[in-house]
Amino acid sequence: MKTITGKDIRDLGFPPGRWYKEAMEHINKHQLSQEQMLEYLEQFRLPEAQDLHETPVSFKLNIAAQNELEQENVDQVKATMEQVMRTPTVVNGAVMPDACPAGPVGTIPVGGVVATRNAIHPGMHSADICCSVMLTDFGNANPKTVLDAAHQITHFGPGGRPRGKQFSLTQEVEELFKNNWFLNDDVTMSIAQEHLGTQGDGNHFLFVGKSAATGNTMMITHHGSRGPGARLYKKGMNVAERFRQLLSPQTLKQNAWIPFDTDEGQEYWKALQAIRAWTKLNHEIIHEQTALEANYQVENRFWNEHNFVFKDEDIFYHAKGATPLDQKFMPDITGPRLIPLNMSEPVLIVEGATTSGNLGFAPHGAGRNMSRSQHKRNLAERSDLDIFKEETAGLDVRFFSKEIDISELPSAYKNAATVRDQMQEYNLGTVIDEVMPYGCIMAGDWQKNAPWRKRKRKKRRK
Repeated sequence: MKTITGKDIRDLGFPPGRWYKEAMEHINKHQLSQEQMLEYLEQFRLPEAQDLHETPVSFKLNIAAQNELEQENVDQVKATMEQVMRTPTVVNGAVMPDACPAGPVGTIPVGGVVATRNAIHPGMHSADICCSVMLTDFGNANPKTVLDAAHQITHFGPGGRPRGKQFSLTQEVEELFKNNWFLNDDVTMSIAQEHLGTQGDGNHFLFVGKSAATGNTMMITHHGSRGPGARLYKKGMNVAERFRQLLSPQTLKQNAWIPFDTDEGQEYWKALQAIRAWTKLNHEIIHEQTALEANYQVENRFWNEHNFVFKDEDIFYHAKGATPLDQKFMPDITGPRLIPLNMSEPVLIVEGATTSGNLGFAPHGAGRNMSRSQHKRNLAERSDLDIFKEETAGLDVRFFSKEIDISELPSAYKNAATVRDQMQEYNLGTVIDEVMPYGCIMAGDWQKNAPWRKRKRKKRRK
């Protein structure tokens, strides 16, 4: 009997996939007849090509403009969301009060929730997979002692920790990576260790404050999956693009998807869970090491993602900056949810019910009405130091790079009171406690004195 090759399978109308090797081995080992082979291969057949929805699937807009600048932002969010909702897999969606555009029209906005059937869209969780927040309650600890200890432990900026200061993966997380072909390569495995105990840059932070309800000192970290997540995102987008060309060439590239009931879809879902475990471990390491450094006992701890994909039967909820309220989205939930606003405002501790309007989600923060660069241009006539002193008065705010980043100061974000009012108006969670700010650490403008900038300045001086 003829040996079946990949070309034979392709000629039967089955596009190449990772399953080819397994299929060829099975067919040749059992010497399947033509009829038996077609019956066996049917499990690998892709769905029929799908057209865009003629009109956008309806979605809930849980945001209202209070002024002209906010109206411009809302209009942009609505326009981009309407294009997202034409994607063939989409069945529902919602927009949170902290929403803002995150790319070209047709890109899911920050503060967007998009529900799809049997499909995972890597572009809808973006490169910062599992961006999340974790809280540790240190009881009656001194907030300055906690912040000082955390400053000795944490790491902001690009890259990983230097040798000699790195942490090790747990056996459980290491096995999750090794058993997944999206993650089991030498570079990803190396970065997974190097980036443990790091927080990156941008709006990621380490915040210390006191509970309004108990007076206890609490520490909150905000960061995502760093290098490992970024690498998975890139691989996921490449796989999704191959499916897009086969299933829906009209779909925007940023909205390409991986069908869940394919080998690639199953493995990508497992990879997301591995990245989730890594990110949670990353938070835990910073919190545990801070407790050791400060010599304080941990009284309580809980966390939640706000940038992830959540599954409910065959529906996948892509939350691009939205906090899950519904417990079904977080099987390991140990407490309420966290919503940070800005460094001068409390971190909100919330709980809430799922409604048809919120789809089981709340905002993830204060969001922006303008880009970082536009905010900097608006303040160009004032010195960074003057702006910093005015906006952080009474707080212990530190930048890890020792360079102020005014695009992360309170004025760069939406009005926190407005976000809170709209949370109440649209039934997006109930505030049960607040962590009143003492101080925080952020990356700061680490690029100002980056090695390549120093070399350029040196060259110009010469």
